[in-house]
Amino acid sequence: MQTTHESSQPLKLNWWAVLFFATFHGVALLAPWFFSWSALGVTLLLHWLFGSIGICLGYHRLLSHRSLQVPQWLEYVLAFIGALALQGGPIFWVAGHRLHHAYTEDKEKDPYSAQRGFWWSHMLWIFYPRGEFFDYERYNRFAPDLSRDPFYRWLNRYFLLLQIPLAVLLYVIGGWSFIIYGVFVRSVLLWHSTWFINSVTHVWGYRTFESKDNSRNLWWAAIFTYGEGWHNNHHAYPNVAKAGWRWWEYDPTWWAIWLLKRLGLAQKVVMPPAQSTSKG
Repeated sequence: MQTTHESSQPLKLNWWAVLFFATFHGVALLAPWFFSWSALGVTLLLHWLFGSIGICLGYHRLLSHRSLQVPQWLEYVLAFIGALALQGGPIFWVAGHRLHHAYTEDKEKDPYSAQRGFWWSHMLWIFYPRGEFFDYERYNRFAPDLSRDPFYRWLNRYFLLLQIPLAVLLYVIGGWSFIIYGVFVRSVLLWHSTWFINSVTHVWGYRTFESKDNSRNLWWAAIFTYGEGWHNNHHAYPNVAKAGWRWWEYDPTWWAIWLLKRLGLAQKVVMPPAQSTSKG
């Protein structure tokens, strides 16, 4: 592996991370023996709730980019839902994403730089963790607005434990099939859906804007990620709350933001500049 910019030592494989993700993938493979339509429905429901509402709306458009404002209680609820997605705590997630935008595709400063290769940007960056991106005392300075908040510090530290009451609830409702599908299958599908944005949308797709990176708009990635696949739009205007700008650019996360706005729960929603929307 390549060396870091701060040390001549090679990156080391984190076997705990390998074991954790391998276990989840392995248990998810048991799905055919526990299949039921209701269990599949739980997977789809939680994939949307934790993915679109928790990660895309909460972690990404709200906390990372501040593309809108919501009441503090609602911000906490959205962050809590995002933590249930099992993609890290809010401070970790937001700090890494802000670094990705500040140094897009830089091999050293972008945590999941596409310039290091497809599989690095998709998942290897997690298996070969670099201290500046994974040590709390170092990455928290890139999300100071969150690291000052006791609730976000608590959520960042204990997000993993939230899967326990979730699994208990699923077991009470539907037994082991609901756990297999609602925790393991859902996690694996949602991980790869999110990782697609780091990998495939920096390789394939079309470009509406001439951004300084290789970000792309990719329709099928947008389907799996509730609108996040319009990545070139997003990199051109990161603080805009809409990812899909053209009428056919599917963006269910924006529909949720629109609904919050209509209900008076979302304010200062950042919209695309008029001269840009007129092109699409």
